[in-house]
Amino acid sequence: MTIRTVLGTCHHDCPDSCGWIATVEDGVAVKLRGNPDHPYSQGELCPKVNHFIDRVYSPDRLLTPLIRTGPKGSATFREATWDEALAMVAGRLTDVVDRWGGEAILPWWDAGTQGLIQMSSLDRRFFARLGASQIIGSLCGGTASDGTAATYGSAHAADPMDVRHAGLVLLWGTNTKLTNRHLWPFIEQAGDNGAQIITIDPLRTATAAASDRHIQPLPGTDVALMLAMMHVLIRDGLLDHDYIDNYAVGFEALRDHVAAWTPERAAAVCGVEAETIEELASLYGTVRPAHIRTLIGAEHHENGAMFFRALACLPVLTGSWRELGGGLSKSTHSWANANVDDGVFDPAGRGDSRREINMNHLGRALTDPSMDPPVQALFVWNGNPAVTVPNAELIRRGLERDDLFTVVSEQFMTDTARYADVIFPATTQLEQLDVVTAWGHLYLGWNEPAIAPRGEAVSNTELWRRLAKAMGFEGDDLYQSDQSLIESAITGIDLDLLRREGMVRVDVPTELLPYAEGGFKTASGKAELYSDGLKAQGLDPLPTFRAPAESPGGSSELAGRYPLALLTPKHHSRFLNTSYSHLPKHGPREGGPFVELDPADAAVRGLADGDPVEVWNDRARLTLPARISDRLRPGVVAIPFGWWSEHHGQPATANSLTSDTLTDWGGGVAYSDTLVEVAKAPN
Repeated sequence: MTIRTVLGTCHHDCPDSCGWIATVEDGVAVKLRGNPDHPYSQGELCPKVNHFIDRVYSPDRLLTPLIRTGPKGSATFREATWDEALAMVAGRLTDVVDRWGGEAILPWWDAGTQGLIQMSSLDRRFFARLGASQIIGSLCGGTASDGTAATYGSAHAADPMDVRHAGLVLLWGTNTKLTNRHLWPFIEQAGDNGAQIITIDPLRTATAAASDRHIQPLPGTDVALMLAMMHVLIRDGLLDHDYIDNYAVGFEALRDHVAAWTPERAAAVCGVEAETIEELASLYGTVRPAHIRTLIGAEHHENGAMFFRALACLPVLTGSWRELGGGLSKSTHSWANANVDDGVFDPAGRGDSRREINMNHLGRALTDPSMDPPVQALFVWNGNPAVTVPNAELIRRGLERDDLFTVVSEQFMTDTARYADVIFPATTQLEQLDVVTAWGHLYLGWNEPAIAPRGEAVSNTELWRRLAKAMGFEGDDLYQSDQSLIESAITGIDLDLLRREGMVRVDVPTELLPYAEGGFKTASGKAELYSDGLKAQGLDPLPTFRAPAESPGGSSELAGRYPLALLTPKHHSRFLNTSYSHLPKHGPREGGPFVELDPADAAVRGLADGDPVEVWNDRARLTLPARISDRLRPGVVAIPFGWWSEHHGQPATANSLTSDTLTDWGGGVAYSDTLVEVAKAPN
């Protein structure tokens, strides 16, 4: 028997990007454990990835190309050879280009496989050769980065691991203990050293329950809370005037602007007592170092970019950027740019003239009769948009179109794959080469394939090479090997060392103090409390609160019909987005989908725990069991995200209800600005 161990890195769309070690016996993966040498994940995997080998060897894996034989959505397919499937796709694409032009082809992808080359590399060149439309925007991340950059000039922020040095930790809109679990031990270190841990979140999450204090604002009102904090900091002189004078612009304008934002005014908006706001601001202005930790959840509002733009002002006012353990931490992805340039994958000599479609508006793109040309061919990989994208019922209606040719690369028969005309089988992370650029820590991770691809599955990069050949495309840029792609994108890192060790820290200082002495990347070279750049775009130049249109404080007509704010949180320890909920060691152990209500809202509607209820708005209607709890506050309901349509017993899922309104800037989407009503389901 031949036994070997192989170093890899988890590819999931999660901030932790854990290092792992696979044990392989005679070509079969038999064990997967965390790499104890990884400085961040420290040998631990999550409840999802602990069973990853079961996923790899699942009897439900798609292992051959499939061609649809039944109605769209029926998941009725026959097996096909690669040659047959490739020929069909090449023929249809040629017909679409000849009749409609290349922009009638739409590629849609996300971070289901989060890796340097397997997420997006050769596909850019392939679809550029076709002249296809381009997706822009992001489901997560882009809005947070652009909001932060409005104040700092870049998305750079603190090293999250430095939270262990903090004297005060504000976990703002992030459920760290569940969705960023490997950071939690570093927060516990801060707590052991006397730091107070405060969670600010509209839902009493596992993180809130484990914190010293939970502050529970109404959804989408955080900016008002921040403005009141600024009011108190300025009123009480809890400022670092030397830092402001040397490294910031616009303080006087901000001071005058927040003068009206008293704690009492913010309390009326946020539903948080004025006394609590006073205490929070006072703590933040006096305890050192003060660390604000946030992630991407808070960007899912119409004012999502403003959330990050306003939050970034707080450590400027107090000068907490001077201190290790102070400042603001969020996604670390931008720090990888020191050694990684994925722009090398962009097609050479191509401008930006091809049509752009926001990925959050997939449903609109597939159903809008004014689209010129209409989308006639859709490619989907690294995602399950029929479940993950807001306004999902509109997407489903688009996928049902008889004239739409849909190609999906997948590992399982997802809700999206059910509507495909051709499915290509995709490899898992144990079967493909990649480098993972984390967004929760500062380490690049190597992923060596541990086993040969199962069945006829291929990596994303190999799929594009095969499709390019089937289309008869010439040019070495379309056929570059995986190793060559990695080598072309990474500089300043010894790749042999990365492969041997499994991880390497990106080239940034060991003690990361990005703004201790200014160094902001704005036009002024300083933190912009007042932003001329935002003003030039017609946006508010100062941190400003505006109630989302679809919120209890927004449109009175809509709020009158749908008085409850809907959140769709990541609730399950065994799920990741829509992955795993279909697997036997994951979905069944989490029960099933439900709608969670506060006792007061349930009482008004005559609902008891377990009652079947309908949740609806103008976009969709769901029937779910009610769960009554005190984790929410009146006026807010929650449906955990991640379940497929088969788990609901109906085509609709949680994202059938959610809003696809775009964020203020940054190209994101306002999932969490969604209004619904709930009532007992008819017999």
